[in-house]
Amino acid sequence: MRVRIFELRLLAAALTALWAFAAGLVLVGYRPGGPIDLLVGVAACLAVPIPAAALVWPPAARGPRAFAAVAWLGLGALLVLLPSIGGVVNQLLDRGTQTLLPSLEAAYPWVLALVATSLFAGLGVARRLLGGTSLRRERLLAGTGMALASTGVVSLAFAGAAVANDIALRDMPAASSRFGPTRTDIEPPACDGPLATGSTARVEMTVDGDVDQRTLGTGTLTGLRSGLDFRWSADVATERALGTFGAARVGDEAWTLGPRRAWMTASISSVAALDLDMEVVEASLAPTDRVTAEDRGLEFVEGARARHCRIAVDGPTFAAAFPQVAWIAGDGADLHRWRGQLDYWVFVDGELGRAAGSVNGGASDIGLDGIQATIGTTMIAIDRDAPATVVPPVP
Repeated sequence: MRVRIFELRLLAAALTALWAFAAGLVLVGYRPGGPIDLLVGVAACLAVPIPAAALVWPPAARGPRAFAAVAWLGLGALLVLLPSIGGVVNQLLDRGTQTLLPSLEAAYPWVLALVATSLFAGLGVARRLLGGTSLRRERLLAGTGMALASTGVVSLAFAGAAVANDIALRDMPAASSRFGPTRTDIEPPACDGPLATGSTARVEMTVDGDVDQRTLGTGTLTGLRSGLDFRWSADVATERALGTFGAARVGDEAWTLGPRRAWMTASISSVAALDLDMEVVEASLAPTDRVTAEDRGLEFVEGARARHCRIAVDGPTFAAAFPQVAWIAGDGADLHRWRGQLDYWVFVDGELGRAAGSVNGGASDIGLDGIQATIGTTMIAIDRDAPATVVPPVP
């Protein structure tokens, strides 16, 4: 029995640490400029005492089946909570959006994790209050009641503060944003509606990858596009590529840049698929690709209103949309068995301003030792439709 209690306390400690970490992220990192930013973080901290109660009063259960059910309940909460925290980390650190709860689809993993955590803790508190000799059904009913009550209180408090802060942000639009118009009286187009790229755009992109959580390196790209003309350069440090890469097109001339060599003239066809945000739309976000897109809700990205959408993609489509994937996977990599998702943000002007996604598959498909490999990328297209001129490089 003591061993089981120790194991349950380990689960409770892990849940407490994860909920505290998630609350700390919101409390310290969530600062979109709303009037109650701090209150949102304080509301997030209300979830921490719930798993802490299970640490003090673990939900011990008699019998191997009952113990296994309680242990799997705690493990399930951990498995749901971990990716949810990862999403918040990316949102706060990777130029993420200002909205914490843009839609029910984004909120339900948190609710599910909170319900599982509350039930895990509630069973322990019920055992403490009713005694270990009480009927199992009584403890289950009491624990479930406490779980529902604590879930309701924490969910309503956090959701109320987060939504109120979002409404305040909506009513106080930014004067300007590099992501697009800041008007709040116009709805962004639907996920399967019209989607275009700006006549001009400054583009920033990162590409990274890992095999079994071992990093494969990173590539960071910055560039400018004006119509069909573009020019970009990237600093790349991966297992497959190292140095500065680039591509440019101005009129009927094209150039490429590689490690240890200056700009060299190239054919238009060799750089045709390297035109930044235009290639993302053409290769992966055509109308037929977005028929079944998931609407993740309306969000504010640095003051600009946008609709957050998501589609499923396969490896070849992802590699076509982001040819820079070759820095991680290598040229000619076989990604036809890879699967993933691509998130995109449609702004009020009907243009693509942000895209982020990843695909994963067998490490052997890209010639590496390991089990599972993942390649991810994030792209932003800012200052769209602003006057811009692409200057040809000097070979």
